[in-house]
Amino acid sequence: MGLPQRKSDDTTHYTYADYLTWPENVRYQLIDGLALMMAGPGRVHQMITGDVFRQAANALQGKPCQAYVAPLDVRLPKANEADEQIDTVVQPDVLVICDENKLDRRGVRGAPDWVVEVLSPSTAGLDHVQKRRLYEQAGVLEYWLIQPADRILTIYRLINGEYGKPDIQELSGDTPVGVLEGVTIQWDELAARLPQPEY
Repeated sequence: MGLPQRKSDDTTHYTYADYLTWPENVRYQLIDGLALMMAGPGRVHQMITGDVFRQAANALQGKPCQAYVAPLDVRLPKANEADEQIDTVVQPDVLVICDENKLDRRGVRGAPDWVVEVLSPSTAGLDHVQKRRLYEQAGVLEYWLIQPADRILTIYRLINGEYGKPDIQELSGDTPVGVLEGVTIQWDELAARLPQPEY
């Protein structure tokens, strides 16, 4: 199949085999076979993503878990289907993998232990609804959503296979990553560099 033309009206069911044929300069994610074009990230998005990744990567030095930053393909199979048949491929802003068997030359196959998405107006619905469902079903142990405009952090933790009630915090002080011993994200210095909220 060719390159998807527009995310809004293309209902073709794509797989990872199709995804691999698309040009690398156009970024897409696949959600249950639907191709969604990714917008270029803005400055604030990149500042937050880079800072969270740096803090996590520094804290994980010398430990078996590894931190990664987008773009990195994460294939989320529904069962044991071959790579080419997988129809969900996402690129979380920041992720940590503790099982090296999930890593290969193409990226990641299987659920990361920790995923962070930095929200923008164009992706907030996708990240809050569809990706939350995907990550829950795939078994992502902890899912963070950072809302820069409101300076809010929403945390979902997997308990008995489900995300319970979200833990909602302000971007201040520090927040330990529950599934990664010794990893804590400090917010104050980062928050001081964020643009002032508009009311």
